[in-house]
Amino acid sequence: MKTIEVVAAIIKRDSEICIARRGYGDFKDMWEFPGGKIEPGETREEALIREIKEELELDIKISKYVTTIDYDYTNFHLTMHCFLCEVCGGKLHLNAHNEVRWVPLDELFKLNWVPADVFVVESLKKL
Repeated sequence: MKTIEVVAAIIKRDSEICIARRGYGDFKDMWEFPGGKIEPGETREEALIREIKEELELDIKISKYVTTIDYDYTNFHLTMHCFLCEVCGGKLHLNAHNEVRWVPLDELFKLNWVPADVFVVESLKKL
């Protein structure tokens, strides 16, 4: 089974977390933490900064590593490295999603998440 390695940003602002709704693909209209694939030669942190700039046109500062999620989808294995971040510049623009929300931590559990991201939400209970 093919493995895809990605990074995801848990972007925090005050007591809220930035979440994005997918605008395409198998999981269209489901919520996820923004991010994407690591390109050859990139560190995880470099990939995350690039992906958030591409997807949301935001500049982020990475605060700390949170968790790595391994999840088996039907046709691939996903390894997702998640980092706590904050916005330090840019102006939000949706390039890959159809909606972005800033949601209080306790409301994250009520939403329809992409399957692997459910485990990220669970890990946030410990933060």
